Amino acid sequence: MNKTDFDIIPDRDSIGSQQREIGFVATHNDSPQLLTTEQVDRWNADGYLGPLDVYDSGAISEIREYFDQLLAETFAEGKDSYSISSAHLKHAPVWDLLTNERTVSFVADLLGENVIGWGSHFFCKMPGDGKRVDWHQDCSYWPLTPTKAVTVWLAIDDADAENGCMEVFAGSHKHGLIDFKASDSNAGNVLDQTVEHPEQYGTHRLTPLRAGQISIHSDLLLHGSSPNVSDRRRCGLTLRYCPADVHAYLGWNQKGVVVRGVADPAEWPGAPRPS
Repeated sequence: MNKTDFDIIPDRDSIGSQQREIGFVATHNDSPQLLTTEQVDRWNADGYLGPLDVYDSGAISEIREYFDQLLAETFAEGKDSYSISSAHLKHAPVWDLLTNERTVSFVADLLGENVIGWGSHFFCKMPGDGKRVDWHQDCSYWPLTPTKAVTVWLAIDDADAENGCMEVFAGSHKHGLIDFKASDSNAGNVLDQTVEHPEQYGTHRLTPLRAGQISIHSDLLLHGSSPNVSDRRRCGLTLRYCPADVHAYLGWNQKGVVVRGVADPAEWPGAPRPS
């Protein structure tokens, strides 16, 4: 499998045929490094945590300038603003964002000291593009077991209600795998599935972030976002992590990076930093 193959999401039958343990695993950490014990408790209750400060204004400006260049190159290739996926396997600056020590320390407070970074995908809503992300759980797309993976959402631009910030149903991560139906991407959904009546599973929250801040959410949390109705871009970089004891099917372990601690090289051989 080459690097570009990871841009393709496995079909539901491929994921559904794998033996997976599905259920939220609570964090027990009495001495977190960066988080407080109250934040850890909130994580267990909500399946979401944020905002958390990672990059100052100068650093995120440099990151944004890099993304601007990457996006221009992507458009020149005839691709859209949502197509920059598995970017850490292709672009060294994204690999550096995935392995950022402060980001990883937040994640390690929730997942433990042996952490794998395995995913990176830009979700960039251009002004007025009409695209939305319907309600979904990340775990329905990922051939990983058990369901202990998390997503870090790094705000490249300021994200708010007007330009389509992420929305969550806090507490929905406690319901296991929630039934969903197929969704037509031509109807404006960036993804291909949607959960109906999500309000029965948790409490709705908007999750605005300033550029340079992150949020973290469980792979079982129901989340989505509305279209960007503003004249401002809304770009976020999703960085995916899991503990080293998680097993990846379908060759997905080949894109993992050991970002903290150690891992069995037979399970997670370690993707190198691209040149």
